[in-house]
Order: sequence, then structure tokens, then C-alpha cells
Amino acid sequence: MYQYAESLTRLIEQFAHLPGIGPKTAQRLAFFVLNNMNQQQVEVFAHALLQVKKSITTCPVCCNLTDVTPCRICQDEQRERKLICVVEDAQDVIAIEKTREFKGLYHVLQGSISPMEGKGPNDLKIKELLARIQKEDIDEVILATNPDVEGETTALYLSKLIKPLGVKVTRIAHGVPVGGDLEYADVATLTRAISGRREI
Repeated sequence: MYQYAESLTRLIEQFAHLPGIGPKTAQRLAFFVLNNMNQQQVEVFAHALLQVKKSITTCPVCCNLTDVTPCRICQDEQRERKLICVVEDAQDVIAIEKTREFKGLYHVLQGSISPMEGKGPNDLKIKELLARIQKEDIDEVILATNPDVEGETTALYLSKLIKPLGVKVTRIAHGVPVGGDLEYADVATLTRAISGRREI
């Protein structure tokens, strides 16, 4: 059976470690690097990988990924400082920021409660969240965890911890997506859409 050169095999294996990248895609990416990128482009690409690992850290306030301390959102005095949106991952912050609707602060849990993956409350940035709520005079906490079993479990757990602190706790609405057809929506989605209805 034909084998690639050792260095090419190693590159394919490294690409295959990335999420969502199967063996064929890993091979295609490796050959793209080999055949379509010149030496300088490869060096820039490799340098970017090294730099992101060296320069990105966790914000000591909100636990989001950042290259400055505290992060730019926490530094922004224009943000509504009595409002915190709790999300699972840094990517969720980017998704919400793209809407340009939310003007408060964030707290990144760095995951969700998932017994199947061996992740409990102590593995998340929950203590840091509770400390912020007590220290920063927060009025409302929006729970924007994912609408899956782990996200719902996490939201319920957080709600039970936060409500006794006298802070308003809300959950983002879930329902039928814009442009979607009701006939194709599953029962759980329609149930959420109806129970989460609001006056217009």
C-alpha cells in the first residue's frame, strides 16, 4: 500500500485532529498547503498559530478570550454594567455581538454541565460569576446557554443559585427560526415558541 512522505503524513494527521475534519478533508488541506501555498504563506500561517497560543488568555473579569486585560468589552464604559449575559463559550459572545442588540456585559462559563463528558459545576466559571454578581451590583442576568439538554441543565442550575441573591434572572427565548416553516418545526421547538410568546 502506497504511503505518503513522513512529513506529509504528519501534516494530514494534524489536520485530522481538528473538529469536523475527516481523513479526506485533512488530506485535501495538507495537499493545499503543499501545492498552493508558497514558503512565506506557510510561515505566516504557522506564525499565526503560534501567536494565537501565546497571546490569547482568559479575561480575569468575564472569562472570555482576550489579548488585553481586562478584555475590551469589560473595559468599555459605554456598556450597560448592571446587565450580564451568561454564555457557554467565547464563540457565543461573537454571535450575540453580531446582532448589535445587546449592550451589557458577558460572562463565559467555558462549557456546560455535562455528566456524560464528566463536566460538573466545579469545572465551569460559576464561582467567578457569583462573585461578580455580588461585587458589581448587577440588576439582571440573562442565561444564554444552548437550547440542548446540557444548556438547559446549566441554566436551571444557575437560576437556582442566582435568584436567592435578589437578582432578576431571564432566559433567552427559543422557538421557530426566522424564515422557517411551522410544518417542519419539531414538537419541542413549537412548544418553546408557544410558551415563550410575547405581546406585540
